[in-house]
Amino acid sequence: MNGICKQWSTRIAAVGLALVMAGCSSNSYPPLESSIAKQPLTTDPDQYDYRVGPGDSLNIFVWRNPEVSQGVTVRPDGKITTPLVEDIPVSGLTSTEIARKIEEQLSVYIKEPIVTVLVGGFVGPYSEQVRIIGEASEPQALAYREDMTLLDVMISVGGLTEFADGNGASVVRIVDGEQKQYGIRIKDLIQGGDISANVNLLPGDIVIIPESWF
Repeated sequence: MNGICKQWSTRIAAVGLALVMAGCSSNSYPPLESSIAKQPLTTDPDQYDYRVGPGDSLNIFVWRNPEVSQGVTVRPDGKITTPLVEDIPVSGLTSTEIARKIEEQLSVYIKEPIVTVLVGGFVGPYSEQVRIIGEASEPQALAYREDMTLLDVMISVGGLTEFADGNGASVVRIVDGEQKQYGIRIKDLIQGGDISANVNLLPGDIVIIPESWF
């Protein structure tokens, strides 16, 4: 009990100091305008296809043309460069869509090229990642996986901290270009075993877990 009391005392003191500092200082900088996150490319879990993003690795095979087959990494600008083909935008595309784009450009040099693209790394574009912030044990961004649920995400981030308000958590989702927020019950799910609280997540979702003061 003494340890818990000390932890709460430290946290309360920190909050008090922050409030004092906020009152004594003024921010003269103009606020940075917020923007709505990019609409995810997947809005229906049943129609999910993995989309390539910066940091993913691609193995490109051109049938009967090993000299132009190679492995590449998607650059931070979302493009790749391969032999005979420069600066192809691939971020947000499926492996099949990338293969067709490469075939189109290689056809200038090779008669009827047949290209296969294999993906590795599995980072994906930011618009397709699921991000968990706040009072998770290990807040992070996760590449979306088919049929991903809230329980899958909470296992990946190590559950809640001892100060989390799990039932006060929410999911921010972009729907038809608009940002919407939905309540979720993480505490009931992972501490109470209430499976009815296990909801499906979508690419681009942001799980926000607030802190509880009581």
